[in-house]
Amino acid sequence: MQTTNSILLIKPCCFQYNFETEFSNYFQHQLPENKLDITLKAINEFNNFALELENNGIDITIIDDTILPEKPDAVFPNNWISTHENGKIILYPMLAENRRIERRQEVIDHIKQRFVINQITDLTYFEKESKFLEGTGSVILDRIYQKAFACLSPRTDKEVFFKFCEEIGFLPVWFFSLDENKNEIYHTNVVMCLGTHFAVVCLASINDEQNKKNLINEIKKSNREIIDIDFNQVKNFAGNMLELKNKDGEPLIVLSQTAYNCLHLNQINAIKNYGKLLSLKVDTIEKIGGGSVRCMIAEIFLTKK
Repeated sequence: MQTTNSILLIKPCCFQYNFETEFSNYFQHQLPENKLDITLKAINEFNNFALELENNGIDITIIDDTILPEKPDAVFPNNWISTHENGKIILYPMLAENRRIERRQEVIDHIKQRFVINQITDLTYFEKESKFLEGTGSVILDRIYQKAFACLSPRTDKEVFFKFCEEIGFLPVWFFSLDENKNEIYHTNVVMCLGTHFAVVCLASINDEQNKKNLINEIKKSNREIIDIDFNQVKNFAGNMLELKNKDGEPLIVLSQTAYNCLHLNQINAIKNYGKLLSLKVDTIEKIGGGSVRCMIAEIFLTKK
């Protein structure tokens, strides 16, 4: 299955601008509000976000962040954990030291109360070699055709990516993705989304023509429609959407209100061919955290108990 009805969310309690990640994430922006206001806004956005998803038939497991130690990016759990249909959990090496403390055994224990876990594969040892792969931020999975897509960056190391693909038996497809200022895009999931029957991708961000041709060919082999987005739409998180399915098995494509507002009508209509669009307002989390709705969701593909 490419999509799931079950997801994990981490409710933030210390959300703030993360100075340890700013050098590789050009989507982050400092705002003039004080720290308390920022945190309260993020919590409010999260609560509305979770409620909207639940009202649209998504099965949600919510776990609260802990006050100490402070984890400014805890709301983005997909960077440190992924789950797979064979009962496997994978833990990932992350660049920022203050993000590594997001990996909490109690989160895994909580998941285990509802779902079957057969194996945990821990790739975090790569942190000692300063090599990183930040979960489904770094890697876009084609679970139907068993392929993994990644744009290489300081947070997405080629060696770790190949080791990950070896662990799950997927074909690796890699490329470099640059913004309009020739900066490396920090995560693949801001330039690419892969649904069951469509792919949203910023082709202009791939300078190497062979890389671009290879990516297009691998997507087309799966008979997905490619919906191309531009640099401005990438900056507004149009690449950071995710297809889920509701309790009736119907496709639900979630994205932020910021992303929806920057899409052209023909793009909206193309995406609507493949599911209901659900736009969610997470302005504070986007601007300060540099990640959007897809980053907030860790999909659960494990079997329920």
